[in-house]
Amino acid sequence: MLNVFTLANGRLFQEEIDSAEALAPVTPIWVDLEAPTPAEKSWVAGRFNLIIPDDIVDEDLEESARFYEEEGAIHLRSDFLIDDGETPRNVRVAFILYRNVLISVHREDLPVFRLLRMRARRIPALIEDAKDVLLKLYDADAEFSADTLERIYDSLEAVSKRVLKSQMNDEAAAGVLAAIARQEDLNGRIRRNVMDTRRAVSFMMRARMLNAEQFEEARQILRDIDSLDSHTAFLFDKINFLMDATVGFININQNKIIKIFSVASVALLPPTLIASIYGMNFQAMPELNWKLGYPFALGLMIASIITPFWYFRRKGWLN
Repeated sequence: MLNVFTLANGRLFQEEIDSAEALAPVTPIWVDLEAPTPAEKSWVAGRFNLIIPDDIVDEDLEESARFYEEEGAIHLRSDFLIDDGETPRNVRVAFILYRNVLISVHREDLPVFRLLRMRARRIPALIEDAKDVLLKLYDADAEFSADTLERIYDSLEAVSKRVLKSQMNDEAAAGVLAAIARQEDLNGRIRRNVMDTRRAVSFMMRARMLNAEQFEEARQILRDIDSLDSHTAFLFDKINFLMDATVGFININQNKIIKIFSVASVALLPPTLIASIYGMNFQAMPELNWKLGYPFALGLMIASIITPFWYFRRKGWLN
């Protein structure tokens, strides 16, 4: 899908392009390629006289190839977060800033892009040039990461109530561990996402491509990102605490099972000993020479079972 964005009266206007002829007369400040076809790439490359590599959004690029300048075009590759509630992931986006036109290439529609398009249509004078588009995308990315962290707080709050205020059985513990693992994965992706955004904004500042107002906005974005680091670190600690608490409950449940077997084995040891003694082939066996031999043996075995259980209960070991 090929969308172009033009600036009119301080607002962004979106238009979907379906041919090279439709692209030729347009003078956009932002060209967005979502899951582009080779034909759409060739339309953009021919219109703006540049080369769009086939591997522009590959995930296995070297770190040195993420930010660079080539033949008057500035290339940036950044990761943006998608949290759809099922499979959170980081999606690679390639930016090319060339002659005051921003070209973005990505495989999926991103919530940060939707948020910027909505704001740019509603708020006049939000964007003035292509660099503003790029900065506003990174600003929205930091804000989206902050909103996602708030949702993690809420999710962990619900998990905490399940762990600390209810009876934890193995089935509930499995559900809690699954929920904690999801939040830990999402928190790690946010940390990676803000790290990548910090690097991209720092590159733009070092490249001296920003005016004074944009430079100050970039510094504010970096301050916002720095404020998220403490939250992600706190969430990691909270996740580790909940994980340890849940594993502790699982261990307690397992210890209860082992305790039952231990009590049973100790309680059954005396009657087993009595039965072994009475089963020995002595010359005078109580079962044969004494009329009450069997009842006495059975009574002694029952007493030897009751006595340990009475003692354990008195000590509170059966509670």
